[in-house]
Amino acid sequence: MGIYKIATDETLRETIRHGDSKYPFAYYPENIWQFDFHRIDWHWHHELEFLLVAEGTAFCSAGPDRIELRKGCGIFINSGILHRFEAQCSTFAPNIVFSPGLLAPEESLIYEKYVSPVISASVPYKIFSPCTMWENDVLQLLSQIFDLQETEPDNELHTMQLLFQMWSILVKNLGLNAASDSMRRLDHRQARLQAMMQYIHDHYMEEITLEMIAAAASISKSGALHIFQSGIRISPVAYLIQYRLAQAAEQLHTTQKPVSSIAQESGFASSGYFCRKFRQHYHMSPNEYRQRKTK
Repeated sequence: MGIYKIATDETLRETIRHGDSKYPFAYYPENIWQFDFHRIDWHWHHELEFLLVAEGTAFCSAGPDRIELRKGCGIFINSGILHRFEAQCSTFAPNIVFSPGLLAPEESLIYEKYVSPVISASVPYKIFSPCTMWENDVLQLLSQIFDLQETEPDNELHTMQLLFQMWSILVKNLGLNAASDSMRRLDHRQARLQAMMQYIHDHYMEEITLEMIAAAASISKSGALHIFQSGIRISPVAYLIQYRLAQAAEQLHTTQKPVSSIAQESGFASSGYFCRKFRQHYHMSPNEYRQRKTK
């Protein structure tokens, strides 16, 4: 079984291209359990995402919320929202990711009336349950879209027809319009969160304090703690340690450097502390992780 890992840049934006400029749409028949440590880690993208849990149970984190998605349920992740998916057993969760511009050109009336209100609204995600009639209608259309990608992946016209049906139901039931009071302004908290994350990514090999992380976004230490907790539910220092561990794990996988050297290059004061933190986070020693990756 292959192990998959999501690729992101320094702001956690997903770097994979979903489709192409002519048809910015992609279908992913994914099993979350097959990803590294059974999670599709924190990321965001400008595209819209719809996911359906076909088998198992998925746990979605979107900002401060952790949502349990049982078999048969689905979720819509809005543009620009930080999120991740986790699983505790084999969980097949096919999904589609597509550009808002696929539905209509940005300067068009259709985009202005039916697309922009959704991506600009204060709606980070929407859960779909088969117990609610209109949400079940979305789930049924989503299943048809997935089936079509499996049987006729080149039938873009039929895919678009189903997407328009699904989007029409979503827009109608979210109750938004171009003049809605629920429009979200630029999310300064997310911008600051990403600025602090980028600072950590750039300086993780150095000695970093909470004060230095907060200064990267021109806010107080308490402000930094609040933004991290509300954004990804951990403290800045905890995120720093996790990022250092992730960089160390990558080196364990791709190099033959001694554990002590990797610990130092990843910003840890001692190899003993590094090994303790690595085991706490990954539930195995650095050497066990290295052996697992080379099998």
